[in-house]
Amino acid sequence: MKTEHRIYIALAVLALLGLGVYITQKKKSEELSAHSATAATADLPSVGVPKDDVEKITKISIKNADKSDVTLEKKGDAWEVTQPVNAKANAANVRSLLDNLKELKLKEVIDRTTGTYGQYELNDDKAVHVVAFKGDEKALDMYFGKSGSRGQMARVAGKDGVYVAAGYSSYLYTREPKNWRETSILKFEDDNVIQASVENKNGLFSFSKNDDKWTGTFAPRDKGGKIGAPAPKWEKLDENKVKDLLRGYQNLNAEDFGDAKSDTGLDNAATEGGIVKIKLKDDGGDFTIKVGKVAKGSSRYAVKEGGDGTIYVLSSWSADWAVADQKKFEKSEKKDDKKGDAAHEAHDDEASHMDLGGAE
Repeated sequence: MKTEHRIYIALAVLALLGLGVYITQKKKSEELSAHSATAATADLPSVGVPKDDVEKITKISIKNADKSDVTLEKKGDAWEVTQPVNAKANAANVRSLLDNLKELKLKEVIDRTTGTYGQYELNDDKAVHVVAFKGDEKALDMYFGKSGSRGQMARVAGKDGVYVAAGYSSYLYTREPKNWRETSILKFEDDNVIQASVENKNGLFSFSKNDDKWTGTFAPRDKGGKIGAPAPKWEKLDENKVKDLLRGYQNLNAEDFGDAKSDTGLDNAATEGGIVKIKLKDDGGDFTIKVGKVAKGSSRYAVKEGGDGTIYVLSSWSADWAVADQKKFEKSEKKDDKKGDAAHEAHDDEASHMDLGGAE
């Protein structure tokens, strides 16, 4: 065998040996890395609420630096807001929060000390502090701070360190206090309504449905403020406007809330705003909503008669029907007629111009 061939073989063997050493070292490095990651993960605190314990949660406290603190408590089978006000809680929002508690977990350690709490907004005055109770026992006690490219930063009460948390949905924990409250006021099918009325400073509007057709009367107030007799027939009434009124109330929700200190005008709703009454067929129920003064913009205060006394704020879409005048329920002028009139006037102007031109 020639010397040069021996050299080539030796180099090939050497290369194979080098490759084998590289593969062996890489495998050992990967195993060490995997072992280290497993050890680090095993060392992470367990924070999520077990699935079987979620239904045992009886109280949730949320302290949010940017918003009012909120406390939710389970009373019997229902949830209530007990801070910053006492009110019925929004069941769907509470359900979403409870379901999220079991998704929480820690997946990485950022710092084992308290030194970077300020950097990651995990100090008490910046973080969102969530505590869930199972009776008198704390089932979860965590702080959530900044969220960035590395993930959601968090810390565990009573344990130093900054962690990356998984499963946390910030919008579930940082709602405005009003969004933790039950906003539903009324719910009915408009096909089930047989009568409706609106009383306000303009007078009394009364509507009845017969054979799926709406008819109505209007009784204006006199100069002394008393409601007089209704006109015998309301020729311009548009029954589609009555249907719009019902659509404004059939799934009535509050956009905000008032309180006893607010100047609501609800004690004199008939003149400060309006009173809307709705009657369902087959003794399905009667509903009365009193609408008062303007709360903000064009939204108004309201209260449900026979309810728990909660003062709501209604959007203008619903509130405007309570303060409506006669024209709001009447047929609008046909656009075709307006176009015809405009065309007719334009034609007359053109003819006049032509006549003047001829005279000249």
